[in-house]
Amino acid sequence: MEKVKLAVIYYSSTGTNYQLAKWAEEAAIEAGADVKVVKVQELAPDAAIDSNPAWRAHVNQTKDVPTATHEDLDWADAYIFSMPTRFGNVPSQIKQFIDTAGGLWAQGKLVNKVVSAMSSAQNSHGGQEETIKSLYTSMMHWGTIIVPPGYTDPSIFAAGGNPYGTSVTVDQEGKMLEDVKEAVKHQARRTITVAEWVKKGR
Repeated sequence: MEKVKLAVIYYSSTGTNYQLAKWAEEAAIEAGADVKVVKVQELAPDAAIDSNPAWRAHVNQTKDVPTATHEDLDWADAYIFSMPTRFGNVPSQIKQFIDTAGGLWAQGKLVNKVVSAMSSAQNSHGGQEETIKSLYTSMMHWGTIIVPPGYTDPSIFAAGGNPYGTSVTVDQEGKMLEDVKEAVKHQARRTITVAEWVKKGR
């Protein structure tokens, strides 16, 4: 069977969700998928980015990561989104990317794509779950097949037990407080497995 094509689509201001995306990429490649890691376009003005040295440093460090396009959505069989919470919702950068995909949606090209999502925040009740669920609401409109991790592996409990998608708390120094690497990798493998089932069913 042809390889599952996975787009790992992320937004990261200071690097947390970039790291989650890279762990997902690693696991998906190990699972035999063809993977693209792409970042959504940054919409924040330079003044905002420059006000946070860690933000500016991360923008510079990832300048060569390709920017996500709607062609990536069309190409992929499956998507993993990773993003920080913004007041319990998805960041505007992710929202803009989704909101401008109406042409693909109207053509039915987003139907039956397999989707999973991950998130982060600065405290354990900072909106991680709501951010993932907000993303999933849009995915329901697209007609995708949502693949949450649920409680399908011990790594999920070790990572804090978010059944909607792996989430992580980040302290003021940018350090992850939970050990989420294996949960991310399990979520990626699970996404690839379901995408394989869908491809075989076609």
